[in-house]
Amino acid sequence: MEFDLIAKYFTRTTPDAVLGVGDDCALLAPTPGMQLAVSSDMLLEGRHFSPQDSPAGIGHKSLAVNLSDLAAMGATPRWATLSIALPEVNDAWLTAFARGFFRMADLHGIELVGGDTTRGALTLSITVMGEVPPGQALRRDGAQAGDDIWVSGVLGSAAMALAYRQGRLFMEQIDAAKVLPALYLPMPRVELGIALRGIAHSAIDISDGLLGDLGHILERSQVGATLEFAALPTHPVVQGYLHEAVARDCILAGGDDYELCFTAPASQRDAVLAAAASVDTAVTRVGCITAESGLTVMDADGQPMSIEHTGYNHFAAES
Repeated sequence: MEFDLIAKYFTRTTPDAVLGVGDDCALLAPTPGMQLAVSSDMLLEGRHFSPQDSPAGIGHKSLAVNLSDLAAMGATPRWATLSIALPEVNDAWLTAFARGFFRMADLHGIELVGGDTTRGALTLSITVMGEVPPGQALRRDGAQAGDDIWVSGVLGSAAMALAYRQGRLFMEQIDAAKVLPALYLPMPRVELGIALRGIAHSAIDISDGLLGDLGHILERSQVGATLEFAALPTHPVVQGYLHEAVARDCILAGGDDYELCFTAPASQRDAVLAAAASVDTAVTRVGCITAESGLTVMDADGQPMSIEHTGYNHFAAES
């Protein structure tokens, strides 16, 4: 049964691998002289996605969130493995899941070369592998005092959609429809990460909230930061709900953005904008790195904001 399932839904040609799905191990031949970037993520039904979510959307998102890690390192995607626990074999669900997964894989040129299946609560575990030239990986420990802080895209849309879905925020249906795609179909900034090689000093993907993820850069780089709340880019729909405290929290600490937060010298502003334009991605300068430790968010009047939450807690009790 296991091998039939793998063969039916997850076996495709893998021209960039020496040996793909079907043996005890895949055989891979990384490009000579390149470093291998490897990342794994696990998604659990009921915590990272709902039983009612579209299986094609789950397939898309399960790979997208892993590709976002490669984007944050400036790595070019090459290969992936998928391990999946299923409560039962559901042909329609698996067909749709595989369609969403491979659509995202094809978009970024990544090949599925192995994995595992078993019976159990629906759980997805994916490992992705990419390549980056030596010394050019975007890391968390490279931020320097005086760097600009940048973010790609817009912030808070996915968290707003989740708050709406959970009943924590009332939104008009026409507004909710405009932010729900950010939650279900995130687009990893792979091309931007590659374009920022040699320009950015540090980078991270925003998966658990801007403040929490930027905090990882600050901790690893032993620096501080000041952010301007009014500069943070948001969808116009999100702007319309800023009178709600939960909306402001979504922008600063909401998860599932999968945008890039990165730092670069002020002298590289034109280079950053040119790199972003070359991959048709909007970026916004939102603050600066400071020599003093700590993270401060300034409001429109130049006063420090009181921050209650900084990001998603993976071990908090489910709501």
